[in-house]
Amino acid sequence: MTTPLRQRRRATAVREILDEARAQIAEHGPAGLALRSVARSLGMTVQALYHYFPSRDDLITALITEAYRDLADAIETALSTGDTGLPRFVVAAEGFRAWAIAHAARFQLIYGTPLLHYRAPEDGDTTAGARRLASVFIRELFDGFTPDQLARADVPPLSPELRTHLAGFPPHALNGLPPEGIALFVTAWGQVHGLVVLETFGHTDFLGPQRDELFRGSIRHLLADTHRRIPA
Repeated sequence: MTTPLRQRRRATAVREILDEARAQIAEHGPAGLALRSVARSLGMTVQALYHYFPSRDDLITALITEAYRDLADAIETALSTGDTGLPRFVVAAEGFRAWAIAHAARFQLIYGTPLLHYRAPEDGDTTAGARRLASVFIRELFDGFTPDQLARADVPPLSPELRTHLAGFPPHALNGLPPEGIALFVTAWGQVHGLVVLETFGHTDFLGPQRDELFRGSIRHLLADTHRRIPA
């Protein structure tokens, strides 16, 4: 069935707007994104741009959603084509790192300083993108372990308030992990993310090419330490 001409034109316009917005983010950083500048670069009025994105927040939400999707796709591609001699969690982490370095401005859009006055839709597309990304890492980190094993993981004691909060997440939010599993995952994710943020924003340049070796060794150690905390 052929897509109507109007829909094809709209899809083309949306793609051109997103492409131009990404280009401006790459040049000026996420905080430098301005609808008026995007419209001017495309030879259209701001009022015409509002026909496709009713507000700045809508455009930013679309950019963040797209960034999450592309990042998750890059990690899945790394998992399907990467070094089969490495643990899959290490391959996933290296895929995450490679995308962040190659797309530093878009990575900053997701994980950098929150944009002034921007408010993501509650439980909307950006949340779904973050959940998909988390799901990939949870799958690779805890592959082969049962929920019962994860519930007995060696983590710092959880207060009743924290346990209740973690147990209240819907099953699809964090792959149905028990509270102890969530705590263990957040700890591991924080270490992966911290290393990638440091490198993406230039704080490990002093290590030179040896950054690759240090990152892989750190993730291997992290994976082994995490698995040691899960009872057999």
